[in-house]
Amino acid sequence: MNGTSRGLSLLLRLRNVAASGSRRCINSHQSGGFQASSRNLRPALAATVGLMGAYGAYKLVGKSHQDKQGLELLPVAYAASPKYLESQPSVFSETKEHALYLWIHLAPGADAKKCAKIVADLQSHVDAVCPASLRHESNEVLAGVGFGTSFYAKAAGSAKKDFTYKERKGSLGAMPNAGGDIFIHAKSDNVSKLFELAQRITAQLPAGSVQRFEDIYSFVYRNGRDLSGFIDGTENPADEDDRRKVAVEPETGGSYVITQKWVHRLDYIAREKTGPKEKFIGRTLEDSIELKDKPATSHVARMTGGTALDQVKPFEIVRQSMPYGNLHDKAGLFFIAYAASPENFNYMLDRMVGRDKDGHSDDVMRLTECVASTYWYFPGAAELRKLAGR
Repeated sequence: MNGTSRGLSLLLRLRNVAASGSRRCINSHQSGGFQASSRNLRPALAATVGLMGAYGAYKLVGKSHQDKQGLELLPVAYAASPKYLESQPSVFSETKEHALYLWIHLAPGADAKKCAKIVADLQSHVDAVCPASLRHESNEVLAGVGFGTSFYAKAAGSAKKDFTYKERKGSLGAMPNAGGDIFIHAKSDNVSKLFELAQRITAQLPAGSVQRFEDIYSFVYRNGRDLSGFIDGTENPADEDDRRKVAVEPETGGSYVITQKWVHRLDYIAREKTGPKEKFIGRTLEDSIELKDKPATSHVARMTGGTALDQVKPFEIVRQSMPYGNLHDKAGLFFIAYAASPENFNYMLDRMVGRDKDGHSDDVMRLTECVASTYWYFPGAAELRKLAGR
């Protein structure tokens, strides 16, 4: 379900393109540009909930913040374009070896504006755990912050679009609304930096303001495969401009975000034969080739809107999901995706639980269970500066 892998990526891309004759088989993580260093491309992988994918584009400049070749690394994701206001670094930057998902519920009496001001100054927290003078590709942190519907209304007013999450339930399971006030999404190849960031943010919030929180740390599994063994991310927009168009609200630079915690049925996945699982997903397990004859209940058919090969998708999202967990408790996929409108998510979730006109539920829910879900708004950079009082 998620991805970041290396040499395997290019081989899989070429194989997929040859098999389908379609550029659409190249996912954003697979074709999304090269980093300034000598790292190879890594595929965005898996298959459960139409997950991850990110883009690794970097500007090559030539001064201070340098890599081994003496080239300055500046994440393009944070820059504005002529048509779009500046967005946060996490929105469509490339994925890393690890990610932090910090899901915070505040106490009823918490000062919303004060809490918002602290987390809105997110880059200062990133700089504290990873100073610019010591920063390089292996320890840099790309982070963004989002807010729940009720909290954002208290702290900043309303977003341009209604991002209220509506709980859903179908024949194969539910997508319960977990709510939440503040959400931090951060990416780094150094998991200790992510732990430090979570530690710092939770400590900086006013005493007694946090009711509860969960900090989840993800990882790359088997060169970028989901815990189900499938490759994911092939439906992600491959081009940076396309990803920006999908993920960013042009007028604000903001993004609407879905987060879902999925717990995989690992025993069932290990026990079930490959053939049935491929039909559940709509792709081959080995190399993620889209099945020509896929069921209408397959994950690919539910997400793309039909069973045709290379179906034209009515809605797209930018996936940033990764595996998480441990064997003694629970493990699965932390699904996170960005879009310029929550309607993109509404369409896909409705089709997963049979609320579309055909009434079919998504067979991927036979392999995994959604235990928490909600929407967030990640303000644009200008909106965030205003919240931080800068």
